[in-house]
Amino acid sequence: MKSDAVRQGMQQAPHRSLFNALGHTEEEMKKPLIGIVSSYNEIVPGHMNLDKIVEAVKLGVAMAGGVPVVFPAIAVCDGIAMGHIGMKYSLVTRDLIADSTECMAKAHQFDALVMVPNCDKNVPGLLMAAARVNVPTIFVSGGPMLAGHVKGCKTSLSSMFEAVGAYAAGKLTEEEVREYEEKTCPTCGSCSGMYTANSMNCLTEAIGMGLSGNGTIPAVYSERIKLAKHAGMKIVELWQKNIRPRDIMTEKAFHNALTVDMALGCSTNTMLHLPAIAREAGVTLNVDIANAISEKTPNLCHLAPAGHTYMEDLNEAGGVYAVMNELNKKNLLYTDLITVTGKTVGENIAGRVNRDPNVIRPIDNPYSETGGIAVLKGNIAPDSGVVKRSAVVPEMMVHEGPARVFDCEEDAIAAIKGGKIVAGDVVVIRYEGPKGGPGMREMLNPTSAIAGMGLGSSVALITDGRFSGASRGASIGHVSPEAAVGGPIALIHEGDIIRIDIPANKLDVLVSDEELEARRKEWKPREPKVKEGYLARYEKMVTSANLGAVLI
Repeated sequence: MKSDAVRQGMQQAPHRSLFNALGHTEEEMKKPLIGIVSSYNEIVPGHMNLDKIVEAVKLGVAMAGGVPVVFPAIAVCDGIAMGHIGMKYSLVTRDLIADSTECMAKAHQFDALVMVPNCDKNVPGLLMAAARVNVPTIFVSGGPMLAGHVKGCKTSLSSMFEAVGAYAAGKLTEEEVREYEEKTCPTCGSCSGMYTANSMNCLTEAIGMGLSGNGTIPAVYSERIKLAKHAGMKIVELWQKNIRPRDIMTEKAFHNALTVDMALGCSTNTMLHLPAIAREAGVTLNVDIANAISEKTPNLCHLAPAGHTYMEDLNEAGGVYAVMNELNKKNLLYTDLITVTGKTVGENIAGRVNRDPNVIRPIDNPYSETGGIAVLKGNIAPDSGVVKRSAVVPEMMVHEGPARVFDCEEDAIAAIKGGKIVAGDVVVIRYEGPKGGPGMREMLNPTSAIAGMGLGSSVALITDGRFSGASRGASIGHVSPEAAVGGPIALIHEGDIIRIDIPANKLDVLVSDEELEARRKEWKPREPKVKEGYLARYEKMVTSANLGAVLI
């Protein structure tokens, strides 16, 4: 056992004395030491129930003959952090989570790990740590929130943000906004649409690191507790068989994850996280392959914010495995890959029935023949820009309009809510990338304001920052290179005509190469916005969004 390094032999007598202090018995000293990484806290709604998940995992581990030991991971609530300096601290926690988990796992020589995340950066951060530490590991999330209900319709967090935009446009009263406020988020769990948290928890199933239901069983269902117990039992089996994350997270497994991503219509943030996780697993994942996969992968789901179905509906329809079984009807997946079930992908999904074709479209009747995410390139985005194509209305798939340029999110929001943005405009928000932010803030406030004010089918938004999975519309993020390093987005002038062609994967400003070069010669780098603390260190170390915004 790996833990022999801290528990066996005369040289380890001092170590054993400390385990003695922890109350470990002689019997426990002979069993595998299983670390349980708990993201529990009392500020994130998706994490407030994780204490119960962790207790269930501990029971499962003990039942299977392991010794469970809990240690923590931090978490930020993106919704609470949204729209102020707090959002600069969201993406950056991904690397803190990976680094701190690596430190704890290696310092204490755990034999195996159970990761218990739920919200946005915890899942990719812990997947990065799993690949880096590479001891047998399994994931069990806290599960999604149930949808809210307002005026007879299901709602989710994006509905709440859009209600604020509708209020600014005079379409809702303060009392009506208060009703949304009280009813939109009715339970614990990760917010109820196909936002980043739920996207990553579903892709954890698709990549083979979570059991069936990890991404979809609602947080408040007792089935979630049973899943946690099974994960606890399964990790001991994985340890016995020595099945490790890098055995599971192979290049083909990332191909499967991207394919399921396209079918589900996941958050654009997956285009940041999957390359970062792959890098830790020793796999090079260029986001450019997303378009090649998208071209042959039908989009089967329109979950909120793209449509009016929610995570609870996907769960009832058969979950991620039912989606994968539909994809397998056209041989779009690698099915011979090992997973944390101890079985192959093909064995896992065999016979998984699509119980609701209104939630999961059959493979021969998709929403579109191409996937939910597109990577755009052009003279604005020589490296990449990313859009959630499945959440774009048909009339905005191709759009041409004047640039309305803002050098921070706050100025853009003020202009939108002040009625200064009109139909046809292309809002450009720059200097919000990984370095420029720093921290690459999500832009749910401006996208929701645009939608809430009734401009979602006539106004586009592009940024070197990123979007919440709750954003919808022609919202193009991750524009690389970013403005802070002199990327072309920094050279756009107010009123320049921008052309967006999502079917052709193109994003261009209609300015000559000569003019852009002249502007480039006049451009000067800006002073960093933050000069001390963790964000200052992050700004110096972070790479471009098209590389996953990883640290070097």
